Amino acid sequence: MAIQNLQQFTVGVEEEYMVLDPSTKELKSHQQAIVNEGQKLFKDKIKAEMHQAVVEVGTGICKNVEEAFTEIIELRNGVSKIANDLGYSIGASGTHPFSLWETQLISDQTRYQDLLNELQQAARSNLIFGLHVHVGMEDRRMAIHIANTARYFLPHIYALSTNSPFWESRNTGYKSYRSKVFDKFPRTGIPDTFESIEAYDNFIQLLIKTNCIDDAKKIWWDLRVHPVFNTIEFRICDVTMTMQETITITALFQAICAKIYTLRRQNINFINYQRALINENKWRASRYGIEGKLIDFGKEKEIDTKELINELLDFIDGVLDELGSRSQVEKVHQIFERGTGADRQLKVFKETGSLIEVVKYIEQSFLTV
Repeated sequence: MAIQNLQQFTVGVEEEYMVLDPSTKELKSHQQAIVNEGQKLFKDKIKAEMHQAVVEVGTGICKNVEEAFTEIIELRNGVSKIANDLGYSIGASGTHPFSLWETQLISDQTRYQDLLNELQQAARSNLIFGLHVHVGMEDRRMAIHIANTARYFLPHIYALSTNSPFWESRNTGYKSYRSKVFDKFPRTGIPDTFESIEAYDNFIQLLIKTNCIDDAKKIWWDLRVHPVFNTIEFRICDVTMTMQETITITALFQAICAKIYTLRRQNINFINYQRALINENKWRASRYGIEGKLIDFGKEKEIDTKELINELLDFIDGVLDELGSRSQVEKVHQIFERGTGADRQLKVFKETGSLIEVVKYIEQSFLTV
C-alpha cells in the first residue's frame, strides 16, 4: 500500500563554491563578476556571499531529487563556464587548503558589513563553504516534529559530507574543520528540541525583541525550521566535492523527513535525544568522518560509523521507492568505497606532498557526476 502523500516532500539545494586563480590555485576575489554574469542566465539562483571569493548557488523548489540533480548539474556547469570565461576556476571544498582568510576581500553589501561590524573577527575568518538542503512539507507543525527527531541523524549525514581537512596550509587532523571555524558564530550547532511550533516561534520572537537578532536568518543552527515557510533547512554539511555526493546527501535528508512523517502518521514517535549527546556524535563525525565510530545511544555503545549509516539506510528503505530516490541513496556505498571528499584530499596530499595538487584535484572533481 502506498504511503500517504510523500510527494509533499519537495527539496531545494544551496551550495557555496570557491573562486580560484587558475595559475596559483589561491582563492581570488571575482568582484562579483561571476555573479553578475550568472544572474543573466540563472537569475536569483546565483548570489554573492560575504567573502568575494565565494559564489553561492541555489536550485528552485524541486519536486524530487532527480529534478534537483538536473538543476545542480546545470548550475555547476554554468558557473564553471562563466568563471573560466572570466579567467577564474571553481572548486567545492568546505575550506580552501591554504589560502589565508586575512587576505580575502569582503563584500560591500550592507547586510555583510553589518554582520562584520557585529561579529568582528569571527565573521572575517568565516571563510568556509557549506551545503544546505531544504525539505518542504505539509505544515510547520509537522516540520517542528520532524526537526526534533531528525537531529539525531545529523552526524551520520555530516560524516558522509566531510570535505575540509586543511586550514591555512595545515593538516588539521579533522575530516571537517569547517565546523570548527563556524563554531565561533553565535547560535550555531545542534539545536534544542521545541515542544511545539508556537514554542519555537516564541523563542525567535524573544531573540528579536531583546535585540539578539533582527531576523530569524541569524539563527545558524545545523538544522532549522523556516520562520515562515513549511520547510526544514539542513545546514550541517560541508559542500561536497562532486555533484553526485550532493544529491545523495539531499536524498538522505528528504528520506529521513519522509520516514519520520510516516511514523508520526502511525502514532509512533522516535526517541528525541539530548543535544549534548548528539554533539558527541557530531564531534566524532567532524574528527573522523566515516572512518570512525559513532555512539548508538539505544545500545549505549560505540558502533562503526559505516555500520550506523547502513542501519539508517534500513530505517528509510520503506519510503525510497515512493520518493523515487532509491538509486541516489544507494550511491552512499560509492562514498564508502572511494572515501569522502576529505579522505580523497588527504590521499592526494599523501601521494604528492603538495596542497596545490590537492586544489587541482578539487577543481577537476567539480563537474564529476
